[in-house]
Amino acid sequence: MRVDERIFKAYDIRGTYPDQLNEEIAYLIGGAIVNVIRGRLIAVGRDVRVSSPALERALIRGMTDAGADVVIMGVIPTDAMYFAVGKYELDGGVMVTASHNPPEYNGFKISRAQAIPLSGDEGLPEIKQIVMSGKFRTAKTPGTVHSKEILEDYINHCLSFINIDELLPFKIAIDATNGVAGIVLERLLQYLPFKVIKLFFEPDGRFPNHLPDPMDEKNREALRKAVLEHKCDFGVIFDGDADRMFMVDEHGEFIGGDMIVAMVARKMLSIEPGATIVHNLICSKVVDEIIEKYGGKAVRSRVGHAFLKPLMRQHNAIFGGEHSGHYFFRDHWYADSGMIAFLVATDVLSQEEKKPSELIAEMDHYFRSGEINTRVSDRWRTIECVAKKVEELTGQKADRLDGITFDFGEWWFNIRPSNTEPLLRLNVEATSKELMEEKRDWVLGIIEECK
Repeated sequence: MRVDERIFKAYDIRGTYPDQLNEEIAYLIGGAIVNVIRGRLIAVGRDVRVSSPALERALIRGMTDAGADVVIMGVIPTDAMYFAVGKYELDGGVMVTASHNPPEYNGFKISRAQAIPLSGDEGLPEIKQIVMSGKFRTAKTPGTVHSKEILEDYINHCLSFINIDELLPFKIAIDATNGVAGIVLERLLQYLPFKVIKLFFEPDGRFPNHLPDPMDEKNREALRKAVLEHKCDFGVIFDGDADRMFMVDEHGEFIGGDMIVAMVARKMLSIEPGATIVHNLICSKVVDEIIEKYGGKAVRSRVGHAFLKPLMRQHNAIFGGEHSGHYFFRDHWYADSGMIAFLVATDVLSQEEKKPSELIAEMDHYFRSGEINTRVSDRWRTIECVAKKVEELTGQKADRLDGITFDFGEWWFNIRPSNTEPLLRLNVEATSKELMEEKRDWVLGIIEECK
């Protein structure tokens, strides 16, 4: 059997079904996971994709043949899998999901005990090696399988991050993307005072209304229209496996993930004054400014949860966030949760008693390019060339935490390589739109010279 090694990504395993990822490969992955994390009791959950049940069954067969006892949790959000691994002190967990990808994709997000993720730096290369060999170590006695209902415990856990009595009776449009979010929200919302305009709450792994990727503007169009039509206070949208959440304001305008990081940071610092908060280096300067204003300590991280979570543990950080809509909570086993972030954001808006656009305008005085991708033949050679040219032109040395970053006060930029494609990703932020556009074009010109 031939296995396409491209399914092994930086943070998970993912590919198209059934050509890149099928039941035979899922069986090997299941056995390999048990061999690598050496766990006896492992949870398995799945999203609503059409191929998820078949892949889940094959995965579980591999796990039990390798000797693991499997706890089947059914259709749940990815952050509920992290919750289960931590709460019930399991040896690991696997989520069958392709997150925000189109319906023909599927994959596996894998954690060891304490919801610590496997990544390309630890765990996934060993699993890849076993899968590519076509065999794993089987056990003399196969493991067992049993089911566990966890959603009620998970919902109570999410609610523990807020005081329900302090929430205002907002009118909110929520787009559940036909993913797993709708299943949880139908039960969660009964505890909350909100009037909700429900969009696409019905689970449907074909994603018939729009793709489950909130970062793409066209996938937010239905939410924007609903907010305006129903005169909502704001709107919320989840991705396919509900570990990410984004918002739009009362005008239907998109609120960037880093602005939500700043909002949630305010709340977390009111709970624990002086706490440490970790954010990736692509987040706006707004995040650092808010953390400093509210008495916290900011720590910068490389992009990606496999880097951010260990930093949070190292610094005992109460909260961490990424511009891509991942929000991590220490009391959620340092894992990300779109549902908890949604609740905390509504708590902040309730306490401030301001419209979302007003709250963001108070914090945000910057202009951003958004992520601009450039295809290059050699990612690191191009980055080194850009670094050398900018250092020569400006006299400033590059910050090399993740790719290269140059901060000139009124503006800054970062260039980092894609983990999976021959692309460079550029982000520019400045104090005015004109300055941002000028410097964006200047950096893009240098990239063109170097590529």
